[in-house]
Amino acid sequence: MFEISTKKKGIEFSVDNEIGYGFYVGHPYGITINAKAIIGNNVNIHKGVTIGQENRGKRKGTPCIGNNVWIGVNATIVGNVVIGNDVLIAPNTYINCDIPDHSIVFGNPCIVKHADDATKDYINHAV
Repeated sequence: MFEISTKKKGIEFSVDNEIGYGFYVGHPYGITINAKAIIGNNVNIHKGVTIGQENRGKRKGTPCIGNNVWIGVNATIVGNVVIGNDVLIAPNTYINCDIPDHSIVFGNPCIVKHADDATKDYINHAV
């Protein structure tokens, strides 16, 4: 299945990925998830998302993404960063820093705003 997905839809991920339950891909095209990235429960990702590795510096490593996270079209998350729970990442956002729980994140460099229930009504197929 992995091979079919990568050829037909342009999705790159590994059978070694640690991905929680309720994982949902909204638009399955051009998505790259590093094999060492950790993804929590009820995470939604969309077209063009990159979850990648930083190879040097203080953020060397891969992201750890919490529970109930919505990642918009063409968002990029790189390096040894932690994305908290209940986080909405707007389309075209670049993240290379830790994001606290209950946040909405947008832009490049990313701007973080606190929001209770940040992902309310955004998470599809929550388990």
